[in-house]
Amino acid sequence: MTTIKNTCAQAPCPAEGLLKSLSGKWKPQVFRLAVEGPLRFNSLLRQLEGASKQSLSVALKELEEQDILQRTVVQEKPLHVEYYLTEKGQALIPVFKQLEVLGS
Repeated sequence: MTTIKNTCAQAPCPAEGLLKSLSGKWKPQVFRLAVEGPLRFNSLLRQLEGASKQSLSVALKELEEQDILQRTVVQEKPLHVEYYLTEKGQALIPVFKQLEVLGS
């Protein structure tokens, strides 16, 4: 019988880290919407049916900490915050689209 070594168990698995960074309440939906363009908090609340302010805020903060989204304060009246995909976030677009294809 052939035994296959699980290399992810021996060392931190990059794929596991990527999947964890996009898992969680609202993160996949926020990421998909960010692909389409800049995001605003209240607009996201309206688009994500059932999302609470707290859960959405946590998801945005975690995506920002993982360098997938960038938070920008727009100095126009009225002052507002927009979220954009970072370079790292943009690099994940093809991966995310492939996951969507495999999942359908």
